[in-house]
Amino acid sequence: MPASHQPPLFDQASQPRSGQLSFADVDTPLHDVTFVTVDLETTGAHAQREEITEIGAVKTLGGEVVGEFSTLVRPEQAVISAFVERLTGITNGMVAGAPTIHAVLPSFLEFSRGAVLVAHNAGFDIGFLKAACARLDYQWPNPHVLDTVRLARHVVPRPEVRNHKLATLAQHFATQTPPTHRALDDARATNEILHHLFERFGSYGITTLEELGTVRTSGWQKRQRKSHLARDVPALPGVYMFLDGSRRTLYIGTSRNMAARVRQYFNAGETRGRMTEMVTATQEVSTLVCETVLEANVREVRLIAELQPPYNRRSKNAGKRAWLRLTDEPYPRLSVTRTPPAADRPERHPRLGPFRSQATAQRIKDTLERVVTVKRCTQSAAAARRTPCAAAEMGRCAGPCIGQSQEEYLTQLTDLVAFLSGDSSGLLEQIREAMIAASATQRYERAAEIRDLAADLLRTTVSDEQRRGLYAVPEIIAAQPREYGNPAAGDDVALIRYGKLAGSAHVAHPNRIPEVVSALQLTGEHVDEPVPGTGSTYEEETDIVLRWLQQSGTQLLSVTGTWCAPRCGHAFGLHTSGFAPTSSSAPQ
Repeated sequence: MPASHQPPLFDQASQPRSGQLSFADVDTPLHDVTFVTVDLETTGAHAQREEITEIGAVKTLGGEVVGEFSTLVRPEQAVISAFVERLTGITNGMVAGAPTIHAVLPSFLEFSRGAVLVAHNAGFDIGFLKAACARLDYQWPNPHVLDTVRLARHVVPRPEVRNHKLATLAQHFATQTPPTHRALDDARATNEILHHLFERFGSYGITTLEELGTVRTSGWQKRQRKSHLARDVPALPGVYMFLDGSRRTLYIGTSRNMAARVRQYFNAGETRGRMTEMVTATQEVSTLVCETVLEANVREVRLIAELQPPYNRRSKNAGKRAWLRLTDEPYPRLSVTRTPPAADRPERHPRLGPFRSQATAQRIKDTLERVVTVKRCTQSAAAARRTPCAAAEMGRCAGPCIGQSQEEYLTQLTDLVAFLSGDSSGLLEQIREAMIAASATQRYERAAEIRDLAADLLRTTVSDEQRRGLYAVPEIIAAQPREYGNPAAGDDVALIRYGKLAGSAHVAHPNRIPEVVSALQLTGEHVDEPVPGTGSTYEEETDIVLRWLQQSGTQLLSVTGTWCAPRCGHAFGLHTSGFAPTSSSAPQ
């Protein structure tokens, strides 16, 4: 059914007016409104402790672009982490000579003065702008704000799109500027999406700014009547669970302020179809108060994996892992396996992983087989010598199929074995040679394909490398301010053993940190040393811990053992090889 002929997926909070109207009653047509679509890049996700690194904005009137704003911003305290560098392509070196937010913010406020602000997932961008105003003692102008995520959920339903991420909507509407996770490109893409959404709303007779403000998710009044369920939720960090009449867990979430977050599910601003359906079925909200936000995030992952709530998508497969290994054969092949390594089952060759899904491991296997020629077929050596496989005829299989001896073949795999062990230098040299060879014969598309495959391979394996580094550390104790720039809020202290959160505590005054650390070491969970290269918990939990440790303001109080990354590892290779693009697409 064409989108313009679908029944509306929303209600309006007020009905169209009739009768004699005054000038004050006349609404503002959308084509007469000035919109400023803005996108930010930042050092992290939390507006109170992270900082803006780039602002991009597009000003439009009547569907025409009348101005653009773009600048890098030099953070004053926060540091751009390796994770954010990979995500955005913005490095600490790039912003070293950029103006600070003191110089940039007044210019942006003047550029956007009097306009309606638009952003994709507006809470993030507007939250950072508000925080910057508060730090610099500027009054926030409190403009009208539109969120293209919320608008899209009303008029671009599933399964027309699989989700409402910026990249998905940009592809769906075939925007002229694809999102690249750089501020101006993303602002341009968001602006194009906004005007496509206006066309959709126009087919339902919604053509003014005021009418757009009355749009509510279908059935919102019925859900609002359940808001009493949020009455006793504490305003503390923790995990909240929505339960149905039989006390079955429908959905699990986490927040640093559970009371504020849970209330949002019952108001008209909740536009996610699955969530509105879930709230309709909810009869009770249960909570688990946690000492720290980190503990809340970790407990959420563990509870979702254990209870498998039907309305959660993320973390439900946290326990399903896959590895990439070389088979124990005379001519080893790359293989994806779900069988974890064990100390009592020594293997001839190292393995890469674990990965969160078999699909990810398979993608890396396919990429490696396109970069390095390895044996792909399952024929025995004798059979392969008699009748080489079809892949060998296309140059895609090695070993006995092309007449190699076992010694020659194993020598050829030296760089691949090193890569699986965490040293990417040799494999990168092979990739460079393949790129040079393709360019020398004017096969530039092939050279670009090899480059992109290598970048994708390294980006994917960096996370594995970082996890393995943390798995090897017997104990880390670290502290982080509860609220950036607000010492009165105290600090969160975490005890991490072999990559697993073993305990955490909130400390109101820094003088008590040594006392709390001693208590955590005595009462923290005992974690057995895992098999080398593996962890004692879900990979998603370890990733949460890693991100927490890498955030600005985190202080290492003590480290037992050595926490390090290989000098020529995958992260080193990504940032020194020239394969990393200037920007990369990532979900919001």
